[in-house]
Amino acid sequence: MSTTPEFRTDWRSWIDTPVRWAGVAAGVVVNRLVTFSPESDVDLLYAIPVLGICAVGGVLLADVVAHPAARGVRQASVAPRRIRDHVPRGPASTLLVQALLLVVLLVVAVATASPDAAGPAGRGVAAACGGRDQLVGPWPGPYYAWPVLGGLAVGTAVCAATLRRITMRAADDEQRRVRARATVGAWGLLTAAPLFAVSLTMATAMLSLSCGGWMETVSLWGLGIVAFVSALTAGWCLGALLLPQAHIKERP
Repeated sequence: MSTTPEFRTDWRSWIDTPVRWAGVAAGVVVNRLVTFSPESDVDLLYAIPVLGICAVGGVLLADVVAHPAARGVRQASVAPRRIRDHVPRGPASTLLVQALLLVVLLVVAVATASPDAAGPAGRGVAAACGGRDQLVGPWPGPYYAWPVLGGLAVGTAVCAATLRRITMRAADDEQRRVRARATVGAWGLLTAAPLFAVSLTMATAMLSLSCGGWMETVSLWGLGIVAFVSALTAGWCLGALLLPQAHIKERP
């Protein structure tokens, strides 16, 4: 059995939140100053992971700057710390499902994409309606899918490394849960926001087709539900990123 060290309450107890917010502010500033693509819609797809990664950087900086000073002798606990014990289980499970759904939708979009009228590959979708070929867009094919998948892959790696660091560092459980929830919120933005954009774009393109039948109706209902749920999830993630301590008493 081991005793938990006591942590001093000083300026570190209040600076944690401003430092985290500074990461979000840095992401906004970077996106305002840097243009990642001449196409505004593609630039937005790059802006989302940039904002999320900068937000996670703020969590890491808070972990360094606001690291508590311990009193007494530090002793290691016999029970190993696990990441899953500090992240919010319900939201994390929901985000995992949405991440998988995002990948599935993008795979379908890439497989069905066609060049649009301007020529770039993967920005439209073609269909034969009433004996006549119809091309509509925009469509989240390869032209849009690679920025989303690349940002999701990089952001997932950064968030996973951050959660591991938070879990292993010396701190009390409440501090770990606050920072873990903020990290999950940042990763959720990388997942829910693109999922909303992809599902809404696919639904809008399908509405432009003059044929489709019951399969189109079912697909539109499904995409509409996904867009609605992902928008709500993105709102929760933003709140968890900015004010993770607001619901910290919930079961993790």
